[in-house]
Amino acid sequence: MNESTHNFETQRDLERETADPAAVAIADGVRHGLDPRSIPLQRVVGRIVTACVSLALAAGVAVAWAAGGPPPGVVAAIVSGWAVITGGLGWWLHRWAALHYRYASYTVNEEDIEIRSGVVWRKAISVPRSRVQHTDVSQGPLERRYGLGTLGIYTAGTDYAKVSVDGLEHETALRIRDHLLPPAGADAV
Repeated sequence: MNESTHNFETQRDLERETADPAAVAIADGVRHGLDPRSIPLQRVVGRIVTACVSLALAAGVAVAWAAGGPPPGVVAAIVSGWAVITGGLGWWLHRWAALHYRYASYTVNEEDIEIRSGVVWRKAISVPRSRVQHTDVSQGPLERRYGLGTLGIYTAGTDYAKVSVDGLEHETALRIRDHLLPPAGADAV
């Protein structure tokens, strides 16, 4: 190892030793999955969506019925179609939560954050810290109930100007947000 490489590594080790221990722990370079509580959260959201779609379909059937009523054979087909759509959507959204969880992950390094997602079409987005303009952590009522949050990362540019990671433990999302912010006294982009 030459002298310049040794000095760089020594400097980097010194920076890690003097850095905030929580920040070093979050920027470990290891791929992390989402919090397991994101599965039941997504399943609750799926049930709400299924109920809304089912009620909308039922309302449509009621309006058609009030407009003169379809013939008896059509009634059985409409009710069967409603049951199949409601049941299929409910099953798919229940199953989708586990699939989304399996294929979503993030990696935080000193220099960037990489976010991987997608079940059918997979994508990996790497956001350098130097491009981060601002970040936010949000929690809806259901996320708050499960102790989860969504990290939003805003960058300069048009493609992926906002990248978000949902299904993070709220405290983890806050720690990543703090890590991505520029050090005190430094100016971002």
